[in-house]
Amino acid sequence: MLGDKLSIPSKKLLLDNYSGFTEIRRGIIWELESLVEEALKDLPSHPLVKGRLKTFDSYYRKYLRLLKSVPREVPLITDLAGIRVICPFLEDIALVEEALKKAFEVAEVERKGSHNFKEFGYQSIHLLVRIPGELILRRGDPGFDHVEIQIRTILQNAWAEVEHELVYKAEFTPFDEPMKRKLAAVNASLSLADTIFQDIRTYQRQLHGQSGKRRDSFFKQIEASTDVLIFTGDSAAEPAAVKNPLGAVSLPAKGSVSMDDLLLNALYAHNRNHFEEAICFYSRILELKPKASICSLIYKHRGMANFARSQYEEAVEDFSKALEFDPRSYKALYYRGIVRAVLSQYHDATEDFSRSLALDPYQPFCLYRRAQAYYHQEDYPAALADCEASLALDPVHEPVEKFRAILLGKLRM
Repeated sequence: MLGDKLSIPSKKLLLDNYSGFTEIRRGIIWELESLVEEALKDLPSHPLVKGRLKTFDSYYRKYLRLLKSVPREVPLITDLAGIRVICPFLEDIALVEEALKKAFEVAEVERKGSHNFKEFGYQSIHLLVRIPGELILRRGDPGFDHVEIQIRTILQNAWAEVEHELVYKAEFTPFDEPMKRKLAAVNASLSLADTIFQDIRTYQRQLHGQSGKRRDSFFKQIEASTDVLIFTGDSAAEPAAVKNPLGAVSLPAKGSVSMDDLLLNALYAHNRNHFEEAICFYSRILELKPKASICSLIYKHRGMANFARSQYEEAVEDFSKALEFDPRSYKALYYRGIVRAVLSQYHDATEDFSRSLALDPYQPFCLYRRAQAYYHQEDYPAALADCEASLALDPVHEPVEKFRAILLGKLRM
């Protein structure tokens, strides 16, 4: 019955009871934040972790709302305290959920969010996790044994915050169709932005992965081309050009793909040792006349491809063009120095390495390669000094240590 005393709570008694747990709950939330951060520390995206306590006013409003539905029962409120994990990208949500399930005892998983484009509810994953027993023993009983962990992206969290003010806390909520459509459009835009950000992130990962493979392959060929003289005493054997196993190159029609697609295709071809195909893709990008920084990057890539197929003069030309577009590209100077060393142009190689080191002195490999160039010019003290500097930056580098031993033998030290 509406007038039944059991259905009318005392706000003062509820406030006194609620306030009595405040300090204990704050301590538990503070420690839970640290436990969640520890559980997520190995994730690459480093999500933001924020703890919160429900205010008494918010608690009381929810208490009354739940009491209306079941007047003769004490309302069970499971989100008095909680943790919010805010992720940069959509892909992080599943990783966070998996990590938290391993770290905590999860009693319930709730996946909130509307899949109806006409509605404007936010998306979120809520985990109801048990507070570790040792934490309650250390901090005291907070009056509940579970907390809620919410997992959202940055944009989902932004929408949830705004929606909470506009809809949940407001006295009047939008009820006319134009206003509902506006809110639905904003929510849809944020959801689309999340999807686009994830697509860009995935593309970047592919690009960086392929670029890393290309660098590793390039550096291996450098070692094969430059170290043979020093460690074996043999004459420099020119590496055989690697032919394109695909034969003739077939490229998509101009205008049919974006510059990003061309670069990714070029890197895929490069990493499969399809150097002629890669060079064609790089050249197509340059035909689009991108801005100077991109031109410099593409010329560096194309120079590496030319180096890989033993077209050394073309490689030097490409690295020189890269420097025209970006005179401060220490990598282009380093790469050109490598090719000139392979061509036995040791004086020019030394100049390139020195210019590269003037722009960035903390390059152990550049110091090592300049040491080799000094060695071939019989300047053993300078070579030894560069070896020592290289080892100071990277102490665990066996080829440099071997080279240092050779130099010490030359100097009879």
